[in-house]
Amino acid sequence: MTTTEFPTNNNQHLISRANRGALANWWWTVDHALLAATGILIAIGVLLSFTSSPAAAIRLRLDDPLHFAIRQVVFGLGACGLVAAISILSPRGIKRAAFFIYIAAILCMAALPFLGHEAKGATRWVTFAGFTLQPSEFLKPALIVLVAWMFSEGQKGQGVPGVSIAFGLYFVAVALLIIQPDVGQTILITIAFGAAFWMAGVPISWIPIMGGAAAGGLGLIYVLLPHARSRVDRFLSPEGADTHQVDKAAQAIANGGLFGRGPGEGVMKQGVPDLQTDFIYSVAAEEYGLVFSLALIGVFAFLMVRGLYKSMRLQDSFEQVAAAALFVLVGQQAIINMAVNLNLAPTKGMTLPFISYGGSSMLAMGVTMGMALSLTRRRPGAFEPESNASGAFAP
Repeated sequence: MTTTEFPTNNNQHLISRANRGALANWWWTVDHALLAATGILIAIGVLLSFTSSPAAAIRLRLDDPLHFAIRQVVFGLGACGLVAAISILSPRGIKRAAFFIYIAAILCMAALPFLGHEAKGATRWVTFAGFTLQPSEFLKPALIVLVAWMFSEGQKGQGVPGVSIAFGLYFVAVALLIIQPDVGQTILITIAFGAAFWMAGVPISWIPIMGGAAAGGLGLIYVLLPHARSRVDRFLSPEGADTHQVDKAAQAIANGGLFGRGPGEGVMKQGVPDLQTDFIYSVAAEEYGLVFSLALIGVFAFLMVRGLYKSMRLQDSFEQVAAAALFVLVGQQAIINMAVNLNLAPTKGMTLPFISYGGSSMLAMGVTMGMALSLTRRRPGAFEPESNASGAFAP
């Protein structure tokens, strides 16, 4: 009796558990929940770009009403590619990538006073081949990874002045940001740097010193930078000040109700210059309502909480500190953007991660999440053991 053999399709085993290829290994070790949350945010950003693009195009007198939406689709696909490509790297590869990104970003930022594009009183962008790039967006994740690396090297006690190098990297970045000036990014980087320093095991005696230094730095920014001072003054004393965008944002959120006015039916878009970037959350609240807004906050909260949980279970000090600080970076940026929309903080010109329109922001967030997902991938001995029925790593 003969046995009939059927041809097998090798493609169906491309990402099977038995496959040991790079793609299959990535798929079975990356955190699927964090990956899904990232994909949901990118999809929401694309969806909202179709809502805000026509009004923004009319304001800027562009012929194509979907100008911003089409570009956001391209940026979203690019971010997806970066998340996948970077999250497949090893921790050593993440360190190398962070080093080269940091050097490239610092060089671009140093050249901004001479070659940069000025807009709204700040020089933060370089124009290359018709594409406007904001190097400070890419600096953020690279800096966080490098300082976490230096903190971990300093803890080993092998003569490497890790803490001194980390502070040097931070001060170089902050100095170039203040020159632009970009107070929002400076505050965001400082928060993430402080989180990394804290998680690396900062002595308690350093906390008052760092707190005093941060307060002193904010005071100097207020005194020396008129642009920042005017924003703080408008926030603290709105009477008689130009608070048009913030007022429109509050009105839009109130008008949205529970379920919104409907896609494309919002009226806030007609009078807000930064509707597709800084105030996209208000556009979403007006057109899709409170339920959608809370769901969006929930996705960010899930991303941050699960990311921190996964990070804290890592055994390697570098991976733990770097991953946790990267998730803090994403979460804190989202909190600041939404706080501005809700008039709980002075306006800062900061995008909502993956949601606001912008190539630099979207692609840099792809780099950030790619690094975070890489560092939290399941590897032998990477996590503290957690008992379960199968004896495998917890999801």
